[in-house]
Parts: sequence; C-alpha cells; structure tokens
Amino acid sequence: MKQITKIFFHRVLIISILTLALISNAQVFNNGQGPVVQVPLACASDSFNTYNATVFFNEDEISSSNQFIIELSDLNGDFSNPDDVVEVSTPQQLTSSGSIIVFSLPEDAAGENYRIRVKSTDQEDVSSPSDEFPAYFITHDIPFSINDVPDTITFCPGTGVILEVDEINFFGGPSPRDFPDLTYNWFRQTQTALEEIAVDAGPSIEVNEEGTYFAVTNYGSCITSSESISNEINVILATTGGDPANATITSSLGNPFCSDGIGTTLSTNTGDSYEWFLDNQPIEGETGSTIQVTQSGDYAVIITTGSCVAVGSIQLENLGGTTTIDVPAVSFVEIGTPVIATVTTTLDNPQFEWFLNGQLIDGATENVFTATGIGTYSVVVTSTGECNSITELFFELSALVDVDNIPNTISPNGDGINDIWMIPAQYVSGTNTEVVILSSTGETILQTNDYANNWPESIDALGSGNQVFYYTISPQSEDMILGSITVVK
Repeated sequence: MKQITKIFFHRVLIISILTLALISNAQVFNNGQGPVVQVPLACASDSFNTYNATVFFNEDEISSSNQFIIELSDLNGDFSNPDDVVEVSTPQQLTSSGSIIVFSLPEDAAGENYRIRVKSTDQEDVSSPSDEFPAYFITHDIPFSINDVPDTITFCPGTGVILEVDEINFFGGPSPRDFPDLTYNWFRQTQTALEEIAVDAGPSIEVNEEGTYFAVTNYGSCITSSESISNEINVILATTGGDPANATITSSLGNPFCSDGIGTTLSTNTGDSYEWFLDNQPIEGETGSTIQVTQSGDYAVIITTGSCVAVGSIQLENLGGTTTIDVPAVSFVEIGTPVIATVTTTLDNPQFEWFLNGQLIDGATENVFTATGIGTYSVVVTSTGECNSITELFFELSALVDVDNIPNTISPNGDGINDIWMIPAQYVSGTNTEVVILSSTGETILQTNDYANNWPESIDALGSGNQVFYYTISPQSEDMILGSITVVK
C-alpha cells in the first residue's frame, strides 16, 4: 500500500480548517455575524464523524424554549429537499452567542457541493447558507482485490481485457461491491505518467492498452483519506506463438448470485469467435460474447481473434439453488386416478403452496402432493434464506379417453369433473389432427390443428341453457370422426 500511497501523494491536499460564514438579515441572525461552521475536508467514517458549528445570534431575540436546527443541503447545495436535519439543539443548550453545537454527517453523504444553514424555532428564522464544501461518508475503508489478484494479465491484439472488482475481497473484510451505491475511479500507470482513465465508473471496465492498472473507491476530494484501494495488475499484450491470453468472465448478478428465475448473464472480452463450456462440456449454440445461465458450475470460454487465443473461466455459484418437479407437464389419466407430485429443491427454508386451476388448496404445504382431479396444478416455492426467491412450477392432469368412447356430454360447472371436452391423446397437440367444433346453426366455434383438451375455455362464452354442438376430428392417416357434444348446465 506504500507504493499506492506514493502514487497519490501529488494529490494530497494540505487542508486547513474551512470557515463557512452564514450571514442573514433576519431577526435572530441579524447581528452582523452569522453562524460559523468549522469543517475540515468532511471525510466522515464509522470511526470519525464529528463536526462543530459555532452559532452567533441575537441573544435578546430568543427565549429559553428556543432550539437551533442545523440542516444539510443535498449534494448540489440545494435546500428544497434537504438530505437531513443533522442536529437539533435542546432548549437552553445554546444561550450565548458564539456557542458550539456538534453535528454528524449522514451515512449517504457523497458530494463536493454541500452547504449547511441554521434555523431557530422560537422566532422562526433561517440563516443564509454556507459556502459549498466536500462531504463524504467513507463506508468502505480497507484495501480490496480486483481479478483475484494476479500479477499479470495478457490480452490479444485488437481486443481487450476486463478488469473487475471482486465480489469477495481477497484481502479479507467486505468488498466495496457490498455497498451498491459506490462508484470507482480507474487508473493506468505507465513509465511516464499516471492516467485517470475512468471517473465515477462501475465495478468493471475493459482496457486495451498495456500498463499497470488499479482502482480506487470514488470518494471525490476525500480520496486521499480512504484506504479503499485495489491491488495493481500489469496488463500486457500477448506474444505471437506464446501461451494463450487471459479472458475474464463476469456475472451480471455477481458471483455467488441469487437467481431470479431468469439467471445471470456471463460476459467476456471482445473477439472474433467464442466457444463456451460448462464443466468441460461444450455449450451448444452459444457463440457470442454473452450467455444467460441459471445453474452453478465451472464455466469457461475460448476466444479466438485472428491467430491469438484467449481463455477464461469462472466458478459460478447459484445461491438461489434449483427447484424441479417429477411429473410431466401434461399427464393423461383415468378420472380419479391419483398422481403423486414431488418437488425437489436446494433452496434454503422452502415453503410450498399448491393450487388447482388457480385456487389455493387448503392444507397443501408440503413438497409432496397427491393430485386426484382433472385440471391445471401449480406449486409456488418460496425461499426466505440467503436469497429471497419465488419459483412457480406447473403440471396438468387430463382425462384419458377411450378412442371408441369420445364424450358427447360435458357439464362445465367448475367442479373439476367433466368440465371440458376431453378427446384421446392421439388427437391433441403435437399430432397435427384438425379439430372443428360447430354450433347448432353451423357457425365455426373452434378450428385448430393444435387442440389442447381445453374447450370450452370460458363457461360464460357458451351462453345460458343447455346447447348442442357438433364436431369433426380429422387425423392425418385415419378417417374423419364426427359426433355431437351436449353442454349441460
């Protein structure tokens, strides 16, 4: 860290006490000398967060019940929506002009243009705002690691390499990535100069020039008051015919990550072509610089750019785990035949809720459920562990119908029995069988080559009273089947 401190030595500010005079012509503060805030460069932290304001006022204009309120502006010096009231005096705490009140900065302070002002409560009055001053609360104040602390990273000509703040701090303690509001300043040191290549940037950047790189947590003018500085990495151009260059894989949700059901996006360096692998097996169809993944494992990528090859890997961990159910999406069963569905999950503290046709099934709270009725089932698995997640799985039970006994009567009353017109599995979705349903007047109600045993989808659409419909079933290599359907309500 001494070397890094030397790099920044030219930026160290010799800071004296900053005196901010607040002047107002209002009654309480009209004695010609307003409150004075004595603030060094306001670099607060858990170990230091104490600042003094000397309040000057007309002693004759306040009573024993008066309180003084110190307000901090937003980071742009605006008081229309003050970030915080940073201190309120007690009655009779300040009775003599020139008394000192102690205040602290809020933990979200981060900007160069803060101001303060003082209000009185006995006779409502407000001072003029102070001059602008930098104020930061240093939430992360220890060294951190980037790219797992390698000495050197190589990259292919015409491409680049990704530098990234590690999710887990190699040096111990928290990573600055544990504080999502933090940003970073990235630097490149050459033999002749120190360049600030990215200011107020994110936790990763792609670079394509040789040099020694490092990152500093962005605390503005307080940058020299913080130890939140990364290791240095020497980035060099790969030599022709030498070892493969380094590729970096980053996860959009971090690593480990909490799956949201969609998963995380893995990204790597630029190149001409890509080959992705999971646990040493090729991932078919993935040929771009990014892939979407949900499962844990050892991911790797080979990037080819001209004659140069770069290789990267990441050991990815999904804290959200996986959740599966052991029944097919659609099962054809005889009415009343029980089907046992079992959910297997690696989620922490899972809770289960089972539904039939969208209605909660009372008392069904285990990972195993016995389904006996025809309809659409779902289970909602909720995790309240390290990752808060909700996963919903579906399956459907359809009535197994004898080919020679296609039903000619249905009773769509919502009881789960004979509510829909069920035809044999060899005529439904995936068989390219045309199914046509006609009204008694010859109007086409349904015509599809993808019937999913789901008519009628809405009871209301059938109208009132009993009705008769007619159907044709036209398989690919069989004779047409004709018949009628009586709807009984």
